[in-house]
Amino acid sequence: MEVLIIGGTRFLGRALVNAARTAGHRVTLFNRNRSTPDLFPDLETVIGDRESDLNKLAGGSWDVVIDTCGYIPRQVRQSAQALANSVGRYIFISSISVYADFKQVGIDETSPVGKLQDESVEEVNGEAYGPLKALCEQAAEQVLPGRVLVIRPGLIVGPYDLSDRFAYWLDRIVQGGAVLAPGDPQQRISFSDVRDLAAWIVDMAEQKAVGVYNADGPGDPITMGGLLDLCRQLGNSAANLVWVSEDFILQEGVAPWSELPLWVPGSDPENAGFARVDTRKAIAAGLSFRPVSETVRDTLTWLKTRPSDTVWRAGLERAKEAYLLERWQEYRSSDHR
Repeated sequence: MEVLIIGGTRFLGRALVNAARTAGHRVTLFNRNRSTPDLFPDLETVIGDRESDLNKLAGGSWDVVIDTCGYIPRQVRQSAQALANSVGRYIFISSISVYADFKQVGIDETSPVGKLQDESVEEVNGEAYGPLKALCEQAAEQVLPGRVLVIRPGLIVGPYDLSDRFAYWLDRIVQGGAVLAPGDPQQRISFSDVRDLAAWIVDMAEQKAVGVYNADGPGDPITMGGLLDLCRQLGNSAANLVWVSEDFILQEGVAPWSELPLWVPGSDPENAGFARVDTRKAIAAGLSFRPVSETVRDTLTWLKTRPSDTVWRAGLERAKEAYLLERWQEYRSSDHR
């Protein structure tokens, strides 16, 4: 199978290249040659920006294109139009963030997606991200009806994840000491290993699958407490988990998800379905999940290779964490027990 990947040298793209090559397929990359440009020196790479250089793909022929980095509907539409006669199918990597309402547990692929009042908006921010992804899905399908596979992952984790939304907890617990842990240790969380997702997407490409699929994990439910305990165990850490109430955390102005990755306030009914999206359709189509312990272990191994001066993109700063833990003890010692 001939595979074109838009992107291909960062997190999910990297895993897709590896999965496709492992399955015996030939891969071509189209990217700006900015992120780890020497990662796959033996692959054919068309260097260009999807905003202005899609013409460089003219004359090519691929069984499938996998679009890992489409955020603006106009750009996805242009990409689909440019490749309409060059590819058999278009795989678009979307997100569960497309859904309009997470109050309900078990959101499936038919649930309503978010909408923008002004669909010409192209600023990708927290509010617009999901609705823009939904418009990207629609743009691809409008150009290539019946030839589009839409994958809606939740949080993707594993080695080479530069978002730090999973790695923060592993690194912080290995450092030891008192660790601020958010809310209820029994609160369910969700994520999928990038390698499982990539292998399944390649398998779906081989099957010539189309349609929309939620793709969140892991296979067995896991809680925040379960994950952090696993991090302590596999990281050989004596860290002390200090579970702090979410009311206090929110009162102190701590940002869920970014400063405390993986966590959204469990008491907020708006979040009831966030970690409980219905993935039965994808599982029936072959999506499977490795043990969380393997993801934790491999991510810990990768973290040891990162430069010591890496600037983390998510998580609490140590000084702020220490301040919050001190304030929490004061709070607990007062009449708020």
